[in-house]
Amino acid sequence: MRTRKLALATALVALLIGACACSPKSEETEGKAAKIGYGYDVQEEIFQTEVINIGLEKLGYRVETGIQLPPPSMHIAVANGDVDYAANHWYPQQNSFFENAGGDEKLSRDGVIVDNCLQGYVIDKKTADKYKITNLSDLKKPEIAKLFDTDGDGKANLIGCNAGWACELVIEHHLEAYDLQDTVEQERGTYFALMGDTIARFQEGKPILYFSWTPLWLNAVLKNGSDVVWLGVSFTSLPADHVKEAREAVIDGKNLGFSINQQRILASNQFLDANPAVRRFFEQVEIPIADVSAQNLRMYDGEDTPEDIRRHAEEWVANHQELFDRWVAEAKKAGQ
Repeated sequence: MRTRKLALATALVALLIGACACSPKSEETEGKAAKIGYGYDVQEEIFQTEVINIGLEKLGYRVETGIQLPPPSMHIAVANGDVDYAANHWYPQQNSFFENAGGDEKLSRDGVIVDNCLQGYVIDKKTADKYKITNLSDLKKPEIAKLFDTDGDGKANLIGCNAGWACELVIEHHLEAYDLQDTVEQERGTYFALMGDTIARFQEGKPILYFSWTPLWLNAVLKNGSDVVWLGVSFTSLPADHVKEAREAVIDGKNLGFSINQQRILASNQFLDANPAVRRFFEQVEIPIADVSAQNLRMYDGEDTPEDIRRHAEEWVANHQELFDRWVAEAKKAGQ
């Protein structure tokens, strides 16, 4: 079954790449700079990707238009050379995607572009205070779960993750591990569309329950401590494919149930071996998590075109010019 799924994912990648009518593999052509193609999953990842692209351009590469793919297919595309890199590998949560695409033999994930990323479950503070809800396991009580029922089936509707995201599988694991399957259901779909409805419910004064992460604009719209609160879990339980190095995420004294993650830069070993300057650049780039969240909020407020996001990246580089120039200089040395 696993082999069959991998084959289907590979076929999907081939179809999607072909539909783009482009071949973004890195290649040298006479009189032209080497081309680099990148991948991404959601728009909220493009800012940090554009910061990387600016550096690659300084190194003499020509960056092609990005290709949008879900995480499992993205890992396969990078491993196969259909795209050269992606700045959205969540370590350790996407470890199974990494291993299924070839693991360390084919891929590298050494560059940490955003550190200390958190994930967890959130409810509105008004409901939490009124019913003294502090732990996800409180939703085992049918009368508590019904507060968050939006479709009339008696179960709490937990706004979860897109199908194919690693967090989707972790949430399903949690519902079983914490004995919540009878009272809570994960609502899948397009996450940001679902969260638009959730914000509207909050503004109407209705209870809300959702999965969230950092960095993300959502945390500036629904503020922790005043609008919403994180829920804790009674004990840590993660899927078996999580690496042993996973660190518990704790905030406000609560175990959030998810590991602390790093957003790492995913690239094929073959590509990095052929481009040592790129490898060295990837190893250095790191953007503070607060900067990513602030940029994401600008997108939420309407500055969300490709041109806007590129401008945000250029502004970030200008505000960190000395540091950025050091990254580029170090990379050029490695490529000599």
